[in-house]
Amino acid sequence: MTMNTTHQLQSERTLERTSQAEAFITACYQEMEKTEAEREQRLAGVREEIRLTGTYVHTAEELTHGARMAWRHNSRCIGRLFWHSLEVIDAREAGTAEEVAEALLHHVKHAYNGGRIRPVITVFRSGEDPERAIRIWNHQLIRYAGYPGDSEHPRAGDPASDDFTALCLKLGWQGSGGDFDLLPLVISVGAEGPRWFPLPPGLVREVPLSHPEISRFPELGLRWYPVPIVSDMCLEIGGITYPAAPFNGWYMETEIGSRNFGDTDRYNRLPAVADLLGLDRSTNTTLWKDRALLELNRAVLHSFKQAGVSIVDHHTAAEQFVRFQQQEKRQGREASGKWGWLIPPMSPSSTPIWNDNKLRELPLSPRFVYRKTAVQTGPEDTGQMRGCPFHSPD
Repeated sequence: MTMNTTHQLQSERTLERTSQAEAFITACYQEMEKTEAEREQRLAGVREEIRLTGTYVHTAEELTHGARMAWRHNSRCIGRLFWHSLEVIDAREAGTAEEVAEALLHHVKHAYNGGRIRPVITVFRSGEDPERAIRIWNHQLIRYAGYPGDSEHPRAGDPASDDFTALCLKLGWQGSGGDFDLLPLVISVGAEGPRWFPLPPGLVREVPLSHPEISRFPELGLRWYPVPIVSDMCLEIGGITYPAAPFNGWYMETEIGSRNFGDTDRYNRLPAVADLLGLDRSTNTTLWKDRALLELNRAVLHSFKQAGVSIVDHHTAAEQFVRFQQQEKRQGREASGKWGWLIPPMSPSSTPIWNDNKLRELPLSPRFVYRKTAVQTGPEDTGQMRGCPFHSPD
């Protein structure tokens, strides 16, 4: 590559970064009701910072509002009515794996909040310097291990966690081999290899499943963790990417009942529920799957409420999404939406989203960006858009 070509590429990157920064600062400061003088002063400072260094640093205020905008823009999330309530923890000063782990444990405790789940995002430093980039290898900060089994041991745990569990075992972590082993945090910094940190006993208050009418339901031995903290997506704000930015809201009951426990490639518990109910599984025409699915989701809602843990049902969530659309329309904005991700996995045609033929996915920024897991690609991959940060697909 010639010197002229290198200079041209640097100039193009500088122009692109400046354009992205200007678009974000302009929109952000307008929404925060800053004066024109404040906006222009900040724009001038950002342009000069990019000219000198090739990048710029967000203020704490910009980071907070940018993260909230990213949630608002997420086309695959049904829970965006509450985007403005997102709590943003600025952890950009954390540098070592130990410091990152400490911040993540704080996130888990703070988000749980005694069962009154808080929407929270913890943002670590940007990925501008790859040698210092932070990577969280977990899909979610809290998740159960998966054990494929062999000729001597039956399959156990969550199949979606098989690969990550294998990595944890290779790193030296040990589980019981059961269905609900809480996985450790796995963190890497720069070129350093991944390290694991255990979740302290008692930190995660799991919810055992019972049923409002079926007294034998606890015999199934099902339980689930209270907060879905997605940790394998990047946060992009004004051209700056934060590769470690775990975030959470609260569960929608179908995520646990219909997907985590109901899917055949996950825990696949519908047959066990049907047998407990005495349903005829000899033919699909008995609709045993539908009946088992309904009672499983009722059990999830009942159990979380009994435990005092925040959760929302899919009908209420769909109604809240319609309110979000109306809210956005009043602000002169179109709500980006991907229909196939917004309809719930149970009784979708009975929700108001089903007949919404105007939904479309918009290329908005700030945004959350999906990448393949570090287990698959290593720490450097950045990936494509994906996922619902506050009602995760699993």
